[in-house]
Amino acid sequence: MSFIVSTERLTKVYGNRTVVQDLDLRVPEGSVYGFLGPNGSGKSTTMKMLLSLIRPTSGEAHVLGKRMDRITRRELLSRIGSLIESPPGYAHLTGAENMRIVQRLLDLDDAQVHLAVRTVRMQDQMDKKVREYSLGMKQRLGIAMALARQPRLLILDEPTNGLDPAGIEEIRDLMRRLADGGVTVMVSSHLLGEIDKTATVLGILGQGRMLFQGTRTELFSAATPDVLIDCSAPHRAQAVLAPRMDAVLDDATVRVAGLPDDRDVEEIVTALVSEQIGVHGVRRDEQTLESVFMDLTSGGGL
Repeated sequence: MSFIVSTERLTKVYGNRTVVQDLDLRVPEGSVYGFLGPNGSGKSTTMKMLLSLIRPTSGEAHVLGKRMDRITRRELLSRIGSLIESPPGYAHLTGAENMRIVQRLLDLDDAQVHLAVRTVRMQDQMDKKVREYSLGMKQRLGIAMALARQPRLLILDEPTNGLDPAGIEEIRDLMRRLADGGVTVMVSSHLLGEIDKTATVLGILGQGRMLFQGTRTELFSAATPDVLIDCSAPHRAQAVLAPRMDAVLDDATVRVAGLPDDRDVEEIVTALVSEQIGVHGVRRDEQTLESVFMDLTSGGGL
């Protein structure tokens, strides 16, 4: 597999606080890479190190096959688009005037600018002043500025923050179309449901460490859903199981965590029946990206 971004033990320390620690990141070319983690987990710091906005304390980052450093920075950034934190742009100028500034700074031709504007579907909004834009329109203009150089890699930090459902859908559709067109998209977010619908590869960060990296299928196969038991005496069943395993009451159901082997489930049923507790049903809890994410980030990994 060809990786457009890879890092080796990438670390960033501020004083006594380690923000990113020993990060080995792998972003496959042509993917939408969903970079997930709670606020303060190190996502933005990692992205800024990839863009050489922040210098790592140790470790290194390779982007587009080259190590990102002071020597290669200028060349690599010419092939990377990014939208970090708030959307860029001068509010008192029109969208077209903002794009012309980018065009002059990057020495782009008209065709590149027009293609970027069409890609984000803003061609009918370019004569409006940016202060009249909705937040979603500002985000799309920012992405157009990033796309104008026709990058191979697009890095987006929380691009759907503050957007309404229609705006979120627009950004989601745009990321899919960009990946289909050959642009690798690395996007950070805490909106897990949106990333779940868009990303082809996931990286989950917690307290600066990589907790999981791989496809959605790999994530769910590695996680262990809780076992839910419906029985005639849930309080007594919980008391029977609690000394031996993580068993808690969930309304009238007994929830048991950490049982990857179905033979363990059979032993539970046998133990309850031996105590003359009627077992009406046993099932695995339905997994969602949110539930797996919470298990990972609160428990420290798979």
